[in-house]
Amino acid sequence: MKTLKYIMSFALVFFISCAEDDNDLSFVGNIVAPTEVSAQFKVAQDNSGLVSITPNSNGAVSYNIALGDGTTDLVNVKQGETLEHTYTEGTYTVSLEAVGLSGLKTLVNQELVVSFKAPENLVVTIENDAAISKQVNVTATADYAVSFDVYFGEPGNDTPVTANIGEVASYNYQDAGTYTIRVVAMGAAIETTEYIEEFQVTAILQPLAGAPTPSRSQNDVISIYSDVYANPNPIDYYPNWGQTTTYTQIDVNGDNIIQYGDLTYQGIDFSSVPVDASAMEFLHVDIWTANDNFNAKLSPISSGPNETAYDLELTANQWTSFDIPLSFFTDANPLVNLADIIQFKFDGVASGAGTIFVDNLYFYRAPTTTVPSVTPITFETPFALDQFDGGGTSIVTNPDTNGNNSASVLEMVKGAGQPWAGSKITIPTPFNFSNSTTVTAKVWSPRAGLNLLMKFEDNVPWPGVTGTAEITATTTLANAWETLTFDFSGIDTNIDWYNMVLIMDNGTQGDGSANYTIYIDDVSTNPMLDFEPKFELSSFDGGGISVIANPDTNGNSSSMVAEMVKGAGQPWAGSKITVPSPFNFEGATTVTVKVWSPRAGLNLLMKFEDNVPWPGVTGTAEITATTTLANAWETLTYDFSGIDTNIDWYNLVLIMDNGTQGDGSANYTIYIDDIEQN
Repeated sequence: MKTLKYIMSFALVFFISCAEDDNDLSFVGNIVAPTEVSAQFKVAQDNSGLVSITPNSNGAVSYNIALGDGTTDLVNVKQGETLEHTYTEGTYTVSLEAVGLSGLKTLVNQELVVSFKAPENLVVTIENDAAISKQVNVTATADYAVSFDVYFGEPGNDTPVTANIGEVASYNYQDAGTYTIRVVAMGAAIETTEYIEEFQVTAILQPLAGAPTPSRSQNDVISIYSDVYANPNPIDYYPNWGQTTTYTQIDVNGDNIIQYGDLTYQGIDFSSVPVDASAMEFLHVDIWTANDNFNAKLSPISSGPNETAYDLELTANQWTSFDIPLSFFTDANPLVNLADIIQFKFDGVASGAGTIFVDNLYFYRAPTTTVPSVTPITFETPFALDQFDGGGTSIVTNPDTNGNNSASVLEMVKGAGQPWAGSKITIPTPFNFSNSTTVTAKVWSPRAGLNLLMKFEDNVPWPGVTGTAEITATTTLANAWETLTFDFSGIDTNIDWYNMVLIMDNGTQGDGSANYTIYIDDVSTNPMLDFEPKFELSSFDGGGISVIANPDTNGNSSSMVAEMVKGAGQPWAGSKITVPSPFNFEGATTVTVKVWSPRAGLNLLMKFEDNVPWPGVTGTAEITATTTLANAWETLTYDFSGIDTNIDWYNLVLIMDNGTQGDGSANYTIYIDDIEQN
């Protein structure tokens, strides 16, 4: 049942978001069978055997109930209604058939014990919830009991929480402290059995998970405190300003976090190494507090000193992220000089002191444009392809170059799975919507009127995805390429969007035929996905090269590497890597490469060539380096300081043991990775 529950919750997320965004009834086709089906039993305590049965679930509109006592007819109950039935003493199996809006059904069985004896052997477990602050969970088991009531003992609330015997009753307290909890076990008898305990309710006083991990480039960040970036050195996170606030640095699952306890005010001082943030645009900080109705202020301070405070409105028991425009501080009076930031200050805002946890305090700007480099060549996949519930995804040769001359495109097939079957593309750095929220994609469709849903998601694994944004566009051509436009103007640019989901004809079941096969190319956002290889691998005269899983991660943690094999061809057999733009040796003429060799003393020749096809190559430059280790990774260095920087070097040639004939054996098989210019 756990697996079924996971699949159903996945589907419901899709159907709910589609209904909200599209404002039509197409979502009806996405509805799945009801989940979380159960019934609440309530037995009259008068030895009459009268039982109230209240069914509940996610997604049901009605229930067909088999009472389990020999009654032949099913009883139909609508969602929210209660059925009453009188039983004699005994143990019964009540069957609940939950019926969804589209007619899909889920059947569960639930045991009911009716006894006119008072409950016996009552065992009660009371626990503080491990993840929710000030929540208490109570379970109870007892012989001859059907349900139990829990009186949680908070002043002003005398209403019990009821649960079936063996299940959980939960309650959230306003304040931590000691409370008298009373549990009443009930069966069909007039007599009940009680349990009372004085219980200490606790608050979760620190985050259980680290703050969201930043993904911005170090080139666009000036950090004050973060594990991800370089921080000023020296820096004092607890200067002696006469404050009573305490300071502790804690580790939460590998993430270092500052704790400022009983915050009145607290400074961060780096005045010996002032920060020039004048080229930055925003100030980011993540704050967590366990205190209700507690807020804080944050002030960057420049020489003078001049400071302006920003109000941080916090939500208890969760990380709150702030991205503050720096214009807030420069437009204030007094004006903060962003070119000379020397300190920060936190102030507590509450009737009493509270505690805050601080992470990822840094200035940042929109990503700067840089000239792309062809190195390092890492042989890692630049994006990951996935599919779900009957979708199929692969990179194929472009079947129709009329209107799109790309060599490779993405093929999507919708098979006979779920009506929401689709594909997902995950990239190593998030899609950037800071400059443009319009996404375009070239699409080849077998028919006009095909609906293509594009959805962006954060990088939280299912079913925990919290950030989603989706738009649907419709093809107007058949058997031809056209450009579809997706307007994401309302997208939250503060979320790191790592995943792009694509679903054709959401709500309609596919069949895997040509009618449900489309091709996609040139998804234009930042970064652009063109599905072209970033470099081309080839071999000559008996050489072989391919990208494979790294066979030895000791000394090189890359998941993918290039395998080179020298077969029984020519003694100069080798391999070639061709890049789409030439290697740039201006200011970087040293090339390094990680090499795994089966033996020490193996000679690896590296040669650069222009892009003139053989035999017309006119520009070449070559160096040989020798391995010193056997069956291990090492870094070889090639000094091309004399290379002609006026030639466009498009090809990198590698030859092992030039002049010696290979045999294709392990002795002539090496692995290479991380080719870099320095």
